[in-house]
Amino acid sequence: MGLLLLSATAIALLLALTGVAPRAMLLVGAFWALYGLFTGFLGGVLEPVIEGSVRLFSNVGLSRAGGGYSAIETMVVRGEYDAAAEAYMVRSREPADRVEATLRRTALLAGPLQLPAMAVAELTTLQGTGRALPGEDDVRVGLALADLYDYRLNDPGRAMTELRRLIDRYPESRHIRQMRTVLRQLKTTHFGSEFDAESAPPQR
Repeated sequence: MGLLLLSATAIALLLALTGVAPRAMLLVGAFWALYGLFTGFLGGVLEPVIEGSVRLFSNVGLSRAGGGYSAIETMVVRGEYDAAAEAYMVRSREPADRVEATLRRTALLAGPLQLPAMAVAELTTLQGTGRALPGEDDVRVGLALADLYDYRLNDPGRAMTELRRLIDRYPESRHIRQMRTVLRQLKTTHFGSEFDAESAPPQR
């Protein structure tokens, strides 16, 4: 468009100087004024709106509900365990993320950060927040606790007690076979055959 206006300006100037169409310059001036308004609108208003819309829809397309955990997982891959654990703690304050974020945080605490007792304390707190966990979440938290008791704190009695609680409370859980198998293995490994496979020994 700018090239056309430049060509029209040259022609109008030639016509005005030769006296063929002295008013041609007025018409070209009006076109230049409209061109200035048009380009100003594009640069100052329309382009920022388009750019913002593209960014917004791109983010919507690439991000799932809740924002995902990819940024925190990147910290874990880089070995930034303290920062990742802190980020998970922040996420756990959101009601929709409190179980998943806490489980991920406690996995870091019990693993790379070597703080299994703190991990157990946070999972136990999650169980007793006063807001009953949905069945599936309660099972996930209970299994994580049983694993911590057995493998990290060397307390198989508590692990078996937690598994027994889950089996009694959620007999229809899709994890029931896994829970029964683990309980049986714990009983055999740590306490021999004198305990019934479906009974947990007294806690230490």
